[in-house]
Amino acid sequence: MSGFPKWLAASAGVLLLWLGSSALGAAAAQRAPVKHTVTIDATSYSPKTVTVAVGDSIVWVNKDILVHTVTARDGRYDSHDIPAGGSWTYTPKATGLSAYACNYHTTMRGTLRVR
Repeated sequence: MSGFPKWLAASAGVLLLWLGSSALGAAAAQRAPVKHTVTIDATSYSPKTVTVAVGDSIVWVNKDILVHTVTARDGRYDSHDIPAGGSWTYTPKATGLSAYACNYHTTMRGTLRVR
C-alpha cells in the first residue's frame, strides 16, 4: 500500500463508519410494534389514558359482567359490543389524540394518544 495516500485511506474509513452508524440508526428507528392492554372492569377503563406509537396495537379486555364498547368520539374507531370475557383490538395508523367512551355507560371514558 505504499502508493495509496494515507489521507484517502483515512477518509474511506470515516465514510465506512458513518455509513455503518446510519444503518444502525435506521434499524433502531424501525422498532417492533408493542401490544398495549386496557382492562374494562367495574364500568371503567384502566388505564384511562393510553399512549402508543403508530402501528402498536391496543387490546381492550372486558373483565366486567356487562357488555361494553370502545367508541371514539371523533368516529375514528368503534369496537361495537364487547361481551363479558371478550376483547377487541385496534391498531392506529396515524398520530393524534382521541377521546372514547362506552355507548352504554356514559361515565366510562378514556383517551387514546398516538404518537
